[in-house]
Amino acid sequence: MSAEKEPLFSKKNIELITGPLGKNNPITVQCLGICSALAVTVKLEPAIILSISVVAVLSLSNVIISLLRKTIPDRIRIIVQLVVIASLVIIVDEILKAFSYEVSKALSVFVGLIITNCIIMGRLEAFALGNKPWRSLLDGVGNGLGYGVILILVAFIREVLGSGTITLPMLGEIRIIPDVIYSWGYENNGLMLLSPMALLVVGLIIWVQRSRNKELIEEN
Repeated sequence: MSAEKEPLFSKKNIELITGPLGKNNPITVQCLGICSALAVTVKLEPAIILSISVVAVLSLSNVIISLLRKTIPDRIRIIVQLVVIASLVIIVDEILKAFSYEVSKALSVFVGLIITNCIIMGRLEAFALGNKPWRSLLDGVGNGLGYGVILILVAFIREVLGSGTITLPMLGEIRIIPDVIYSWGYENNGLMLLSPMALLVVGLIIWVQRSRNKELIEEN
């Protein structure tokens, strides 16, 4: 008798998506992809665009490598992975240039650097090479979303405190802090627009998460 097939959205599969959003977040727990969190979070719009790009590239590359996993010689697997990721990044970059050229310019080299993003390479090595396409897709979506949530949260905090606005795709700049607050003497904190403050915000998020989840605290 053949074994019963696992449901597509079983508890184990759902955990592949929900896990990276919390207790196994790639940035705050695994400490991967922090460089982009420092570089593109001055405004919300590029953070959102880069997050969507990473979700797309990570999900598709996971699926492709999973499909090819039994045919890739071990000695060239890293080269194959880089070719797959680079091809997808080129497609994403061309789409950005066609539909959101200003954001593409603002992101500049950071879209290209998705190729060497340690989150993507890590998931291909740790998961896609050993799992079937469906689970690899869910793993890619989950880790991409986990990465994006932190990126967007950091960008939101920095832009609101640094500029008093948020900048959204298609909608442009939206004033968050009302003029009456400024009339009381409030000033935007220009320090929030500097890269070191991104590191501070990420550090605070890590501290809050670990203080609320005691199992994340490493034992001495």
